Amino acid sequence: MEEHFVWMTTRRIKPGRLEDFEKAWQPAPYPEGLRHAYAYWSEDGLEIIGVSFWDSRESCDAWRTSKAEAQRRAAMAPFVVEEREAFYRGRELAVPARR
Repeated sequence: MEEHFVWMTTRRIKPGRLEDFEKAWQPAPYPEGLRHAYAYWSEDGLEIIGVSFWDSRESCDAWRTSKAEAQRRAAMAPFVVEEREAFYRGRELAVPARR
């Protein structure tokens, strides 16, 4: 099975600020080594989980320590109440076929 390198961030957003947060959240330019990125919102719009897949731990770390990422985080900061983040390695799980 192919191994994946995943960066996950969970943020609690200030009430009524999800739209503002989303505008600040988009990276520009998109990071080198980023394969896929997903965002998942809670129904109340107060929590968002970002899941990004990377070529390697090194490419993820290079983005995380870049000037562009520092600027992006500063732009998001006024809308964020709390943030948790971590790097993971893993693989896709096989789901049995259903009849």
